[in-house]
Amino acid sequence: MTSLSRKMLLVFAALGLGASSMSSYVHYKLLTDSSYTSLCDVNPALSCSEAYLSPYGSLWGVPVALAGVIFFVVVLLVAGVGARPTSAARDSAAAYIFALSSIGLAVVVYLAWASFQLRTLCMFCATTYVAVIAIFVISGKATTFPMTTLPRRAVRDLRMLVTSPLALVILLLLVGAVGTVIGLFPRESVTSASAQAPAYPPLTDQQRADLDKWWAVQPKVDLGIPNEGAKVLIVKFSDYMCPACRNTYEGYKPVLGKYLSGGQVRYVVKHYPLEAECNPSAPSNHYASCEAAAAVIMARATGTAQKLEQWIFTNQLSLTPDKVKKAAGDIGGIKDFDARYPSALQEVKADASLGAKVGIAVTPTFYINGRKLAGQSITPPQYFDYLIELALRDPK
Repeated sequence: MTSLSRKMLLVFAALGLGASSMSSYVHYKLLTDSSYTSLCDVNPALSCSEAYLSPYGSLWGVPVALAGVIFFVVVLLVAGVGARPTSAARDSAAAYIFALSSIGLAVVVYLAWASFQLRTLCMFCATTYVAVIAIFVISGKATTFPMTTLPRRAVRDLRMLVTSPLALVILLLLVGAVGTVIGLFPRESVTSASAQAPAYPPLTDQQRADLDKWWAVQPKVDLGIPNEGAKVLIVKFSDYMCPACRNTYEGYKPVLGKYLSGGQVRYVVKHYPLEAECNPSAPSNHYASCEAAAAVIMARATGTAQKLEQWIFTNQLSLTPDKVKKAAGDIGGIKDFDARYPSALQEVKADASLGAKVGIAVTPTFYINGRKLAGQSITPPQYFDYLIELALRDPK
């Protein structure tokens, strides 16, 4: 391997490690903080959260982002240590990286296909794709012997590795670190647990003052939805396959429970599925959203809407139209889903039409007495709580 090839491999491995580390951080925050909104969630078509929390966000139980960190760390070690001019394995280093990046390239192709299925692009993910492709090309060109001889060379290098105490320590530390990180990385159950027992710091006087100023200058939109005598009308435009919608569903639940029993606050959920079947104004990247919304509407008649809604959000990552239909029967008591679906879908389309009329660009979007909260203005629960207090003080 030439000095230039080694330097280029180190640069692209470092680039990939940075991007995959950021991806892992965002994925971790999404699983542990129901109020977290990633800076890379620009819109439904450019969203990290959509990718990480989708069924494609993990492979065999390991987050893809975390697997990326492991991949790039190994490439850095092989290129940085194994390819040194004084290393006995320097001639084989490029081939090892080429073999590893061949697997990485296959994963990249799979994830690119997944992005096409989701109709969304993750900026950090795209950066790692570029890094993997570059490493594949560079290491392939730097390999100077037939790959069929690599197994024999690997046996030779493994024997040398066993005789090197430093190399063994590095290997054991790497294996231990990988196992520890994978074991400690939170699973979906952590999200539910943290949402059920939130612990958010109280607002400071300065934060309250800033919210007062922000609230005072927000324009109001007339949604045409009656408040039915309540001082405050909260409207949420939501999609059952939207990770941020699930996060606010869980995170805002204690706040809404605090106010809804008094009759001064009315809370209305409007469906805005990101699926063309029932919402032609939105990109079609959530393939079970229409069925989920329709199922909840049907479940109102059996009094199981809330129970079914909870199930849908809990199983959001694995939703399919068939799974929704089965849950509608098992949990919602809906035995004639297909027959009632067209009628329920009309209500979903009406909600989506209202959302398109007022310019919904991202889910979830909230309106508190006509004042809009969307995208990066979606707030942690304690902020949302205070905004309701402000609306109660001054309903105008």
